[in-house]
Amino acid sequence: MLARLGLPLSLLLLAALAALLLALGVGSAKISPAQIWDLLQGEGDALARTMVMELRLPRALSAFAVGGLLAVAGALMQVLLRNPLADPYVLGLSGGASIGALAAMLGGLGGLAISSSAFSGALFSTFLVFGLAHGSGGWTPSRLLLTGVVVAAGWGAVITLMLALSPAERLPGMLYWLMGDLSYARTPWPPLLLLLATCVVLIPLGRSLNVLARGPQQAAALGVAVRPLEWCIYVTASLLTAAAVTTAGSIGFVGLVVPHMLRLLLGNDQRLILPACALAGGTLLVLADTLARTMIAPEQLPVGVITALLGVPTFLFLLYRSR
Repeated sequence: MLARLGLPLSLLLLAALAALLLALGVGSAKISPAQIWDLLQGEGDALARTMVMELRLPRALSAFAVGGLLAVAGALMQVLLRNPLADPYVLGLSGGASIGALAAMLGGLGGLAISSSAFSGALFSTFLVFGLAHGSGGWTPSRLLLTGVVVAAGWGAVITLMLALSPAERLPGMLYWLMGDLSYARTPWPPLLLLLATCVVLIPLGRSLNVLARGPQQAAALGVAVRPLEWCIYVTASLLTAAAVTTAGSIGFVGLVVPHMLRLLLGNDQRLILPACALAGGTLLVLADTLARTMIAPEQLPVGVITALLGVPTFLFLLYRSR
């Protein structure tokens, strides 16, 4: 079992390290791997050390954390809803976070206030969707999905209204945040620690998740506590998505394409899929962000544009392959 899990995870870990090394070396000034090693040890040119340690490294680690969070959240949502097309934003979490962040921007706030407002908005959307879906009785995956789609549509209308009423000088920053932007991501450790803690907690639950993916009746017959496990999945996926959106704005397709691709390549064992999603999602977003900041340098593109350009044809190809 360990050997079967170890080879693909080792390859994904090497790919993640290579992506991080590329992100540190590529930019307005190219830095060789040997120079990067010296800079990480505290040696080398002071200007290069500042550029790597204070600008590129925090941004690359933030990209890795956000990509991993979105991919793991997508894998969990697909298990919860038993739908391979589910993604982290399907329940309106992104819309709630966006409204919180945009409201902070309109109020002239910045930095930590925007992140706090986005996180509060995402959590409010989580409780709203769950409360409406639960109603006076229990909730089902289809009811939860439909409620999330409706709430997301409502948030979209509110976002459009806020953009229409916003001062012209605030629109560029608001639009960049909505499209996903890692330019101001300077604190990668909280999302990284959350990603690590989630994988450590969820991997022992892999067998129960495998059974739940086959249906609640089978899971209950095999002794799985279905309702508490579904609650755990829903809360965890919501928390991961809220943390990712708070850090980098709305970045699409990572949580949809990465789990889908890994299931085609590695099977549907959640004990392998969840850590693989963390590594593959992080690697994908690091590469996408590196491309976003170098494609038209010195200008930068929102990383959400790159993930959409890569994600749409990739997902269509995966659908074609899995017919």
